[in-house]
Amino acid sequence: MKSILSLLVIISSISLSAQPLLTPENAGHFSNMALKCIHQEYPNKPGEVLGSDRDVKPVRDYRPAFYGCFDWHSAVHGHWMLVKLLKKFPDSPDAAQIKEALSKNLRPENIAVEVQFFLDSNNRTFERPYGWAWLLKLAEELHTWDHPLAREWESALQPLTNLIVSNYQDFLPKLVYPVRVGEHSNTAFGMAFALDYARTTQNKALEATIVTRARDFYLSDENCPIGWEPSGFDFFSPCFTEAELMARVLPEEEFRTWIHQFLPSGPDGRPVFLNEPARVGDRSDGKLVHLDGLNFSRAWAYAMIASKLEPGSREAFQQAAMQHVRHSLGAISDGNYAGEHWLATFAVYALYEMERLSE
Repeated sequence: MKSILSLLVIISSISLSAQPLLTPENAGHFSNMALKCIHQEYPNKPGEVLGSDRDVKPVRDYRPAFYGCFDWHSAVHGHWMLVKLLKKFPDSPDAAQIKEALSKNLRPENIAVEVQFFLDSNNRTFERPYGWAWLLKLAEELHTWDHPLAREWESALQPLTNLIVSNYQDFLPKLVYPVRVGEHSNTAFGMAFALDYARTTQNKALEATIVTRARDFYLSDENCPIGWEPSGFDFFSPCFTEAELMARVLPEEEFRTWIHQFLPSGPDGRPVFLNEPARVGDRSDGKLVHLDGLNFSRAWAYAMIASKLEPGSREAFQQAAMQHVRHSLGAISDGNYAGEHWLATFAVYALYEMERLSE
């Protein structure tokens, strides 16, 4: 907790560009949370469809790579966070422990079992698109790391990565309407991370599918009702997650035109945003604590949007991002597993994006 408190002091008194937001000290705190949960099988929310009595078995038997952290997607993005922090701080005190933990889970024989689960006719749509998106973010992180272990883990993960890419290619052309909620099924989030993967790995077919469908779904949207946000269980902003995707999809000038029609405008003609962070009524409640995640995802969305706006419009979004992170950062390790099993990942991604996009 000491490292988180020190981070809160730092980010309350600096600008985005003055000092790194991810430091070895707070990275160690974040990584310890993932190291604790990726091998913690219970409590667990499996989420699969059972086909018969034979399917009733311990989670580790059919998800030997991603069985911890309460649910599959949290286990996956816990692995992503460990890879991200190990890449950024290779000499950290817990580097050896992280390598051992990842090597234990990201093995070809484990991934083969994970693939078989997704091939089961009852579970072909499992974790669509949220878990799919995080799996591709993990694959992207490994792909961009020039390290022998990264090649080993990427190779082990590749069969599942290939399957998820194929699933996206099959699903998106059939999706008639986007899902605009603030939880797992949000289409814009699922497409954003998949687009990052496609561009990083030069998968032109996947990139073209996502760009085409994003334009189909969102290009004509106007006056997104930001006054309706947040909903009580949101961990994504329907409006700003969509805008974050379109900041990736559209060329800069086209995005600037689009964002002015998409968001309401203030008296100065600039896009309006939500400055007040979401408040959490009970952090021991697994649904209510989603709102801490919303604060982090808004922060990274604001950072992405700001990076594509005119210089005079950026600072307000950047300051709002910092305010949202400050509000929830101290809550990610409050002793409630309802938030501890996943919020560190959201915090790390928000801090990383805010730092990267302000450079």
